[in-house]
Amino acid sequence: MSGGHPPLTTHRRLQRGAVLRRGAAAPYRAIEFGAGEPHLIRAELGGAGPGEAEHARGAGRALLCLAHITDLQLADVQSPTRFEFLNAYFADPRYAEIVPVQRPQEALTWQAVAATLRTIDAVRGPATGLPVQLAVTTGDAIDNAQWNELQAFIALFDGGQVIPDSGGPGYEGVQSPDWPGDIFWRPDGAGPGGPDFFQREFGFPHCPGLLQRALREFSAAGLSVPWLSCFGNHEALNQGVGTQTPGLAAALTGDRKPVELPSEFDHDEALELFTVHPEAFMAGPYRRVTPDPFRRPITRRDFVDAHLRAGSRPFGHGFSERNRLDGTAYYVHDTPAARFVTLDTNCLAGGAAGCLDRQQARWLEARLAEVHSAYRGPDGSDVRTGHQDRLVILLSHHGIDTLANTRAAPAGPAGEPLLGAAELLGAAELLGAAELLALLHRFPNVVLWLNGHTHTNAVRPRRDPADPARGFWEVTTCAVIDWPCQTRVVELLDHGEYLSIVTTMVDHDTPLGPASLESADDLAALHRELAANVPWNVAAMAGAPGDRNLELRVVPPFPLSRLPGA
Repeated sequence: MSGGHPPLTTHRRLQRGAVLRRGAAAPYRAIEFGAGEPHLIRAELGGAGPGEAEHARGAGRALLCLAHITDLQLADVQSPTRFEFLNAYFADPRYAEIVPVQRPQEALTWQAVAATLRTIDAVRGPATGLPVQLAVTTGDAIDNAQWNELQAFIALFDGGQVIPDSGGPGYEGVQSPDWPGDIFWRPDGAGPGGPDFFQREFGFPHCPGLLQRALREFSAAGLSVPWLSCFGNHEALNQGVGTQTPGLAAALTGDRKPVELPSEFDHDEALELFTVHPEAFMAGPYRRVTPDPFRRPITRRDFVDAHLRAGSRPFGHGFSERNRLDGTAYYVHDTPAARFVTLDTNCLAGGAAGCLDRQQARWLEARLAEVHSAYRGPDGSDVRTGHQDRLVILLSHHGIDTLANTRAAPAGPAGEPLLGAAELLGAAELLGAAELLALLHRFPNVVLWLNGHTHTNAVRPRRDPADPARGFWEVTTCAVIDWPCQTRVVELLDHGEYLSIVTTMVDHDTPLGPASLESADDLAALHRELAANVPWNVAAMAGAPGDRNLELRVVPPFPLSRLPGA
């Protein structure tokens, strides 16, 4: 640990370094310090030209300092309905939208998230010098839409006893040495068939006893700052893709964990079956595991309800009693400087991609109008409201480029899907990405959209076609589960002639590599090291320099002097 305030990636970045072991296909590398990365100015939406931003504390009037956390995918790694054996089809294009289902580091994500939350509590924004005032999450906090995952996530963030383990007293999962197949990393060593794929091809380490340590119950301090929650596709669907059918619900709490596909399985229909009939993946050979009733599937209402508990800050973490009654998961949260609008972009009829229905779009339009003194009507006319202006920050799991899902399930009571329903509503019930952009551009106070889903850092200007010098910034932040395992600090500053949105990537403040397997910080460090060495394109997930430490400039939509400072 660094002591004091954690160092930011402006001071030093973490990168893959020296070779620790060699595999047949690639070496396994340590994590090392690299040079810090200064903030770059991006001024496509107004302000000075691109270059390096030099921040001095006090330059500009601070409006807000927040942390963006996304895609934790805290998993019950022993769940009967996580079909990890599908990783064996990683080279088959028919499974490209399904794999990876299992990651070597996933059992350690609980400790990595605990370290992340502790770091956020200690960090200060480099542009404002402020501590984080609010943390926002943008979905996929859990992995498999299970009750036990949800309860452990809330305990981790609010403070309480975190129970990563499930089922029986010992580990019963795919990383056991005697589990069929060799596609999974076995930290306890070689199984009966010899070294596994990760040890043999990529030099992964031998860490006996790791899984037992990773799954120990522990007490979490929780975030000390208020935090907002968001509903993602991994909260809504089995492994983020499959609908919660009755057959799947029964299998979740049962005692059979499949180990391979049935011999007659139609691989050409794999994605469609995974989406609408995921129980089909339970029909092959299986192993007996200890059943656990706490693995039951959750609904959207369950997700909201778990947040509505005494002591939560703000109460419900954004969700309200109205959300519980209506069966919805979208809301607004107001601060003195900004209105946060959290959307529910999930399609309960299945599929990882997002969607937005027209009912929610009408709600969004009304909430935007409430914080605009003037905006553009659907016909292009100028609408005056008499309302006070406030900046608007959108939060959602999916971004504009991943709102491509055209499935919509008929709804049951309180907006819940009818499990197993095959009928689909027409695409006309959904708002297309272009329509949503057109709606947002009518409201000039929208300056920022924070989202996740892609597990990749990306920052894009979304220009208003009617006035290309104006628009908003869409900022997608990488996943905590995957390399580079970071979060993002976002600061808003008033510079008079322009608004600065300063974004800074943050590593959790733990050792570069594990000194042992005893401490939680060592487990978090190993999580990051493993994530950096998985055999897929981890470099792309970090994005380019123009997606990380930035000063994003925007022409103010109204005189920012009307807003109170932080």
